[in-house]
Amino acid sequence: MDKNTIIGIVIVGAILIGFSVYNGKQAKEFAEANRRQDSIAAVEAAKHAPIVAPVDAPTASEIQAKSDSALVSSMGASLGTMGNALKGEESLIDLENDLIKVTISNKGGRIYSVELKDYKTFNGQPLVLFNGKNQVFSMNLFLKEAVETGKFYFTPDTDAKLITLAEGDSVKSITMRLPVADSSFVDYKYTLRKGSYMVDFQVNMVNMAGIISKQATSIDLKWEADAKQFEKGASNENNYTSVAYMHSSMEFEELSARSDEKSETVPTQVKWVAFKQQFFSSIILAEKPFSNIVVGFTKDQNPADSVLKRMHANLTIPYSAQDKGPINLQFYFGPNHFNTLSSYGHDFNKLVSIGSWIVRWINRYVVIPVFNFLGSYIASYGLIILLLTLLLKGVLMPLTWKSYLSSAKMRVLKPEVDKIGLKYPKKEDAMKKQQEVMSLYKRAGASPLGGCLPMLLQFPILIAMFQFFPSSIELRQESFLWATDLSSYDSILQLPFTIPMYGDHISLFTLLMAVALFFTSRISYAQMGDTSTQMPGMKFMMLYMMPIMMIVWFNNYSAGLSYYYFLSNMVTLGQTLIIRRFVDEEALLAKLRENVKKAPAKKSKFQQRLEDMARRQQDMKKGK
Repeated sequence: MDKNTIIGIVIVGAILIGFSVYNGKQAKEFAEANRRQDSIAAVEAAKHAPIVAPVDAPTASEIQAKSDSALVSSMGASLGTMGNALKGEESLIDLENDLIKVTISNKGGRIYSVELKDYKTFNGQPLVLFNGKNQVFSMNLFLKEAVETGKFYFTPDTDAKLITLAEGDSVKSITMRLPVADSSFVDYKYTLRKGSYMVDFQVNMVNMAGIISKQATSIDLKWEADAKQFEKGASNENNYTSVAYMHSSMEFEELSARSDEKSETVPTQVKWVAFKQQFFSSIILAEKPFSNIVVGFTKDQNPADSVLKRMHANLTIPYSAQDKGPINLQFYFGPNHFNTLSSYGHDFNKLVSIGSWIVRWINRYVVIPVFNFLGSYIASYGLIILLLTLLLKGVLMPLTWKSYLSSAKMRVLKPEVDKIGLKYPKKEDAMKKQQEVMSLYKRAGASPLGGCLPMLLQFPILIAMFQFFPSSIELRQESFLWATDLSSYDSILQLPFTIPMYGDHISLFTLLMAVALFFTSRISYAQMGDTSTQMPGMKFMMLYMMPIMMIVWFNNYSAGLSYYYFLSNMVTLGQTLIIRRFVDEEALLAKLRENVKKAPAKKSKFQQRLEDMARRQQDMKKGK
């Protein structure tokens, strides 16, 4: 490994250190923001708290009931028939297929909650994407005055409390009706098909042309839901919980998940909006693009709620009184599984965080197909990761060989380079020294970049794996050895306290990865030989700083990722030891010397530029 290779490693290390420091700073700011908000909340509570608390303090539901009662009093008379729908009691109806159970409420005619049947939370509870008590889905209709459909009680077209797809059924529907006038009403029709995570949502305005304001050109839609904790590592899951959307131009964007609070106004039209978490998403898709979009989230301030963030989206749907057709929307409630999302089109698969550009290409067309192929034959994902590692390292073996051989050439030529250095000891002869060194390398058939370039070619795969494993739902709740969930951290010891940036547990796979990295770095450092003395701090960086940094950084990451990096380092270690046995450095040096004798001292373009530069410098000195 030559000097250029080491410089490359130092740069990568610096990037990793910088990222680690940045994460630490973000965590500190995060904690401070929480402390300030708690303090402000406490002060505000103290300001408004009565001296003597009432015996029967009103609950949130009672406050809402009073609000609705006031709404009935103020709007009931002016709305006529529609005003009667402001009164009622909430009731729920389940619409389900083999994959999901969609609970629909007559209050607002909205989807109250969604349960994914094939998945459980980290503690074994049913996986319910959002809780209806805190879920908001409401449309603003511009009649004589603006009214929110979420305040009204719809009437279902069935008395059944459960509508399920029986054997032989391919589709089931339920319609929720909001009466507006004697023969005018708004219908919400929900349709669910067998084997699908998609719910068709159709809004029909029946005989509403004379009721909807002629000036109205759109309908405003408000959608809010809680993103609950489903995974063991809440902090890591929170880093993937955000709001994403797809422009009509099919350009994907996602709000930064590392913020405590984020809101964004989108100036262009949007095809769909998603409330995205690490492994599951809720998506609303429009037949006609949304406009006037405001999306965002706020972090939940009460950890006991098991809610990560409160998501919100305000959207506008184009519609006028003259429109006769229905408003067609769709919901996707399901897993962030790449192939599943791909099957529905609309670029839903971009919700899976597998990187961008070349990294995403590697994951999409290489890693995921190989991973799925192995998964169709092997039940243990620990073995699948092992085989995947061996396959990738086998494919990259020619690059590993080339990198080692190039480093060996530079190492055996070091005495010849030192002789040139003794020949030009003066600083003003540095250019001549460089010219002669480059001429030596060229005639010998060695390249200073020969060891670095193969490593750089492997770097995208390293990053691809870093993106793939934490986002791979296949690893979710899959156990291997002591790791109970390869998609989350493994823990062999729970600490009674939390170490900043490290956590409250000890991950064994992370420790093994760091040990493997130490030994591979030690061999690489030994290969540098005397060249290591030119960079005094390199030994500490390679042998100690990098492994320690990896322990801190990866302790809360996916166990599958740490396991992969451990295997990768062990295979690299084995490959290096095997290659070393096949490379005779004395024979290699003899061959390089023979090359120097045979090769004509032809100047390369680079060498010619160096000479021209030196000549210009000499001319400038003479001019002075």
